[in-house]
Amino acid sequence: MYLTYYNGQWAEGNTPLFGAMDHSVWLGSSVFDGARALRGHLPDLRPHLERVIASAEKVGLTCPLSVDEMEALVRDGVARFPADAELYIRPLVFASEGFLIPTPEAAAFALTLFDAPLPPFAGFSACLSPLRRPEPTMAPTDAKASALYANTARALRDAKARGYDNAVLLDAAGNVAEFATSNLFVVTHDGEVVTPALNGTFLAGITRARVIALLAGAGVNVTERTVKPEELDTAREIFSTGNYGKVTPCTRYESRELPAGPVARQARELYLAYTETT
Repeated sequence: MYLTYYNGQWAEGNTPLFGAMDHSVWLGSSVFDGARALRGHLPDLRPHLERVIASAEKVGLTCPLSVDEMEALVRDGVARFPADAELYIRPLVFASEGFLIPTPEAAAFALTLFDAPLPPFAGFSACLSPLRRPEPTMAPTDAKASALYANTARALRDAKARGYDNAVLLDAAGNVAEFATSNLFVVTHDGEVVTPALNGTFLAGITRARVIALLAGAGVNVTERTVKPEELDTAREIFSTGNYGKVTPCTRYESRELPAGPVARQARELYLAYTETT
């Protein structure tokens, strides 16, 4: 089920939003964010809504709604689904006018909620991608910009053609940045729990930050530092954090099988317990 709020009303189905001359269609000027409703709970909703406003500003758009207005719409939309629904929440801001430069105040807004059950704690496979994440001087890497996902799709197509579910992307310096679709954590061969330090080449995930804080509260220190690709070859665990799957273990990296290990499992359990408090 898809439910979209656009132009002052809710509608079911794949609501038409664009015209052929809209700036967002032919020049890619749109941003979005992803939040979750899990059986009526809304973990970190406001940070996601705050980020869509910030992302819009970074690509030259003005979000026409405030955080409070978006939150009210989200809660209204969630109430239209069954109480036990697990939903993906996607606010979208897109340019409708402008030639090369979008007209900031002409940005439009749509909010879509759709059924998306939280994936089980099952493993996925990943390989090292030949592609890189762009530097901040090359693309709007500090925004959740739709235009960035062409590179994500390229990396995923290559990985799937090689028999993997996902891909690890490096930054321009050759260090680990993230998975194509989510942030990356690793438990090194000597037991250090590590995630790549934020360097502007990948988005500072809201779920990533929440998991770091939850693990710290449970006495598990997560080090944010440069991660070399060869560290993945000897890791005890590799797992991802992101809005869609929250915490998901990587159980095969390149040709090596990995366990769905205790740190990933603890992070998942802590996150689900946190969700119940929201």
